[in-house]
Formats: sequence, structure tokens, C-alpha cells
Amino acid sequence: MAKGKVPTRDELLAFIKESATPVGKREIARAFGLKGDQRIELKELLRNLRDSGDIAADRAKTFKDPKALTDITVLEIVRVDDDGHLLAVPRRHDEEQDGPPPRIEIVPQASRGGVAPAVGDRVLASLKRRGKTTYEARVIRLLGSAPRKVLGLYEEPDGRNGIGLVTPTDRKLKLSFDIRPADKNGAEPGDIVWVEPAGGALARRASVIERVGPMSDPRTISLISIAANDIPVEFPPAALEEAERARAAPLGQRLDLRDTPLVTIDGEDARDFDDAVFAEPDPDHPGGWRILVAIADVAWYVRHDKPLDRAAYRRGTSVYFPDRVVPMLPEALSNHWCSLVPQQDRPVLVAEMWIDAAGQLKRHRFHRAMIRSAARLTYTRVQRAQDGTPDAEIAPLMGNVIRPLYGAFKVLLAAREKRGALDLDLPERQVTLGEDGRIAEIGVRERLDSHKLIEEFMVLANVAAAQALEQRHTPCLYRVHDHPDAAKIEGLREFLGTLGVGLPAGPRIRPGDLNRVLHQVADKPVARLVNETMLRSQSQAVYSPDNLGHFGLALARYAHFTSPIRRFPDLIVHRALIAAYGLGEGGLPEGDKSRFAEFGEHLSMCERRAVAAERGAMDRYVAAFMAAHVGATFPGRVTSVTRFGLFAALDASGADGLIPIRSLGQEFFRHDEGRQMLVGERTGETFGLGDRLRLKLAEADIATGGLLFEIVDVIERVERHAPPRGQRHARSAPRRPVAHRGAPKDKRSRRRR
Repeated sequence: MAKGKVPTRDELLAFIKESATPVGKREIARAFGLKGDQRIELKELLRNLRDSGDIAADRAKTFKDPKALTDITVLEIVRVDDDGHLLAVPRRHDEEQDGPPPRIEIVPQASRGGVAPAVGDRVLASLKRRGKTTYEARVIRLLGSAPRKVLGLYEEPDGRNGIGLVTPTDRKLKLSFDIRPADKNGAEPGDIVWVEPAGGALARRASVIERVGPMSDPRTISLISIAANDIPVEFPPAALEEAERARAAPLGQRLDLRDTPLVTIDGEDARDFDDAVFAEPDPDHPGGWRILVAIADVAWYVRHDKPLDRAAYRRGTSVYFPDRVVPMLPEALSNHWCSLVPQQDRPVLVAEMWIDAAGQLKRHRFHRAMIRSAARLTYTRVQRAQDGTPDAEIAPLMGNVIRPLYGAFKVLLAAREKRGALDLDLPERQVTLGEDGRIAEIGVRERLDSHKLIEEFMVLANVAAAQALEQRHTPCLYRVHDHPDAAKIEGLREFLGTLGVGLPAGPRIRPGDLNRVLHQVADKPVARLVNETMLRSQSQAVYSPDNLGHFGLALARYAHFTSPIRRFPDLIVHRALIAAYGLGEGGLPEGDKSRFAEFGEHLSMCERRAVAAERGAMDRYVAAFMAAHVGATFPGRVTSVTRFGLFAALDASGADGLIPIRSLGQEFFRHDEGRQMLVGERTGETFGLGDRLRLKLAEADIATGGLLFEIVDVIERVERHAPPRGQRHARSAPRRPVAHRGAPKDKRSRRRR
């Protein structure tokens, strides 16, 4: 460290990140021996690092690594090491996203209230840094007892004198449990079971309290995700009785639209149809259109604080698995009274909207109405009809239904492109199950203009709903998608720089800036990689009463209105519209107007829970499909680079898994974070983001959904440029040497938007 000289950006970053505690400007100036005008230069450099997200600042005007842990934090105790020390991880640490957790050792001390912390406990602790990635923690208080039960795979390995072994299905739990014969409760080897730990910091014993099902039964795969994520499955009897008592809604004061040829357009396997659409030219404005989006009137049937309402709110959303759906509402409603089946009278809430020739929403009205769907159509049939081969049912609808729908869609699509909505191209994986319930095929779901048509109509209705509630000064539960975090944008900029692709400077970015990058790489081998990396740089969309806009859609306001059968936030918006327009029974109660922040937090959690369950089930289904191919080789591409290895996805199936760093060879590999590469210190061999590899499937763990790959050879390396100026420091990734390397929209896709 040169004294009396203003440090470079990299030197200052290294000093701050390697400091055991946050440091202020005074400590930095003293360490580098800075005086006078040099302190002004230091202040400017610190401001730039903070604005780019490379360092974090607190109210005390001290600076630290944004990834460093705070002095007081919530930890989860995950295992006991070989020396008997309790080890913990930060409560919200995601190993796949954040890399391996730091080593946090719980300091032995007198138990609090007579209860010693144990594996699975959450604790509030004070941390003291011992090294770059090591801490010691002193427990301030227990926040929750060890889990009452753990889900895992029961086995009876040889040589254990009849003692069974349960390995958790959650990869974050790094321990297994011994099951004595008297405690196995009828479990058979290969069963997924719930066990209750015996308790105590060093205890590895547990008792089986429930059998979920045999791992060999494909139906068990979804049950694992349902159980692990605490997805409510059974409806309370009172809620089922309420749904069974439902009857046809009367016409009453509803607008009668039964003669208007609204149609539903869904996937071939859809069982409920909750939206119907219609469009016709606006005679008063050449090039403009009048559009109707009719949504099932769920608020008529699900009334505030009734058993159905409480059960649906607890679920928050329907959850979709390859073999089943866990619905938000009982089938008596979701598949019958709230499903817009053809040629049947059904109550709806209608968004009536007018757009001009440029696709701008000029005005809108909302009605309670009665419709009679003219036809139940599918995406593929509608697309074939538009392309010139209508079937017998669609042919009579071409002139007054199909062509006007596509006419309005063309205008809306042009408006979307003009405003610069983020246009990520990420193929959706499609799973086909065989008659035995196992995966028969994994492919890519075809994306047609008919999918985009429905999506654009739904987006327009969602915008109209948000506008309507604002104009009538009624609370709105917005669907918000904030601007990307400055640090993530800087990371994206650095990554794109290694590919020779530029991104405008500054922490604030527009969707159009990202679209220009996507268009620039559209025909290059790294296109999919750039799309996936850009997706990971985005903020998470949530529900909130505070309007932050929707960055991805490039919209100033947005609310979910179009799917109250499967999303509770949409039902809240329906109730708010009914109250705002004075449309009768089932509107938003006055007492709920102050609860929108609570609604947003709970329903965002429900959505995250559903996504985690769906992703976990998909991972396990894919692992089950791939288990028959252990030892086979496949082409794939590196999708993520971490200090502990590479993540890769196979070209054909999209199945993804880990290439552990220990499998790469005998030398040590350095993690070059700026260029997203692992670099061999002796040979200089590199493995980086986007590289195409031939991979051998080494392991497929169905219970956890994990795949392990080994590299056979490199097919193609991505050409990389010199690391961008100011890139982050490379990190070493030491590991044990090994002898050798490897071996010689449908609705499900649009419901989260």
C-alpha cells in the first residue's frame, strides 16, 4: 500500500472488502496517508463506488462490501462439523445465486432460558469477522425452535445393524438422521418420509412420523414439493360446502353481452377458462379498436371473510405441477361456475377499452355483465386459422372474431415495441408425461402469435384496471417491477463487456437499452446466455399499494385483473373496481382499504412459495428422467460460474446441474468474477460463462432434484475481450486435487407477469 498516494479504484475496493469491520473516510485516509486535496479525490472515488453498487454505505458514513454480513443478523444453524462445532448460514442465503456461504461458527456459551441452540434453529446473533469468509457468532436470542419435522428419503444402507438413514430432500440441510427400527413407523427403503428430530445440538436421531410415498412412484415427486413448501392442499369443509352451494348468478343489473361473440383462447390441456375476448374496429376513429376483455366474476361467489375467502387468501395462488394443479378455489367454482364454458351464461367483470391507431389506451369502462362464450378455442387452432387453414368450428368466426382480434393485436404489438418493453427470448420448457406418470419427453413450448395476442389483451386490461382505480381515488394493489439494482446492472455491464457488447453508463437503465443489447446478440451463439444473464439482473416483481411502475413492461402503472380464479391479488382488484364503480354486491369492504400493504406482503410470499414449489418439482421430474442416462454424454452450455464450480444446462432438454470444481483437474482454479471464468493457475485453462461443453452425467438425485456433471471436452469457447476497467477482484477457488477430469403462453407462463 503506497502511503501519501490516492488509491486506485481496485486498491480502494480491496481495502474496504478485506477490512474486518466497516471503515469510514477518516480511517481510509489515515491508512493511505492522504491529506488536503487528496481527501477530496477520495470522497469522489467513494461516491462513484457507492453509486455503482460496489460498496455499501450506512448512516454512520462507513463503507463495506455490499455482500458482507451485518454485525447483527439472523442465522440458521445447519449442521455440526467433525469437531462438534455448530455451523450456521445467513437466513436468506441462496447457494446457487450467492455462492458458497461463509463459515459461521457458533461460539459455545451458556444456554438461553435453559434451551441450547440446535440444528435447524433460527437465532439472532452478533458476528465477529475472523477472515475473508469466516465469522464467529454469539447467540443473542433464539428466534425459533428446531423444525418439528424434516422431509427426507428413507434408506437402509448395509453395515448399519438395521439402523435406517434419512437424507433431507432440502439440499440446504447438510445432515442426515438415524432411524432406529422401533422408530421407522412402517417406512420402507426408498420412501419419502416426514421425521421428527430427537432434538439437541449433537442429536442425529429421529422418528418417522408420516410416509409421503415411495420415491419410485412419479406422483410422489409433486408431493415432495407440496410438503416441503407447505402448500395448502385440503380445503376446509366449510369452504367446500360454500362452493357446492354456489348457483348461477342472476342477470339483474348486469350488462347483457350474451349476443356478443366473445371467445376463450387457451392451451389444449386447460380445464378452466377465465377470460374471453372480442375486438371490433372503432367507427369513430380510423385505425382504432374497441376491445372487450371479460373475466370471470369470482367476487360474486367468493365473499369477504367467508370460509372460501379465507381459504383462498391463505393459498394466494394456484400452483402448477406437471401431473396436477393445487387450485386456489375448489373445482365447483374454478372448473364450473367461474369457468367461461361455451354456450353457457356466465357472470363476468368486463373491461371495455378503446385504443387509437397507435395502440394508445384512450378511454375505458368497467361493467358487471353476463356473457355466453361463442367458442372454446386453443392457441394452435386459432393460429392455424389466421395462417389460412381454419377448422370447421372456426371458419364461421373468421370475419367477425378472428381477423378483428389479430387486427387489434397488430396495433398493440406495435405500441409495445415503441414503448420499449423488455423483450427477453427465453424458451419455456415443456414436459410431456406418459401414461405411467413419468416424463416421456422434455421439449420447448412453441410460442405463437396467438399466445402474444392474448398476452397483449390482458396487459391492456391490467393497465386499464390500475388507471380506473387511480382515477376514482380507490386503493389499488399494483403489480410492481422496480428498476434493476445498480450493483446488478454493473455486474451485467461487466459481463457484457467481456463479450464486446456495450451498455450505457450509469446505474439507471431503460428497458430499451437492454433491448438494443438483445438485438445485437440475437444471431450469435451467446444469445441465450445473454437473455438468461439479463433476466437474473432484474428485480423481482411483487404486489404493493405503492406504485413503482413496471420496468419490464415499460408501463407507468399496472395491476393484475385478469385471473381471479388463480390469483388472489386479482380478486382484490375486482372488489376494488366493484366498489369504485358501484357495481353491487361483493365489493371491497371499507376495512380492507387500510390492509393493502399487508395484502401485498402476504400475496407476494404466496407467489414466491408457489414458484419455489413448481421449480423444485420440475427439477425432480427432470432428475428422474435423467436418472436413466447416468454415464451418458450430452452437449451443454455453462450458465453460471461460481467459486465452487460451474452450472451448466443441456442443449436438448434444458436440464441443468453442477460441475463441481473438484472435477476439473489437478490444479487450483481462480474465480475471475469480472470475466465470469475459472482460470487454472498452472495451465491457464479456462472455463467460462457460455462455453459449450460435452458433459457426462455423473449423478441424478431424484429426492433433491440435483444433477452432477463432469466435463468430457470443450466444444466451443466464447470469445472474450479484456476485462472491463474497474472489474472486481478475482478470487481463488482452492479445492482438493483429483487424478483426472471427467470421463475419457399458455396461461401458466403468463399468470406471473
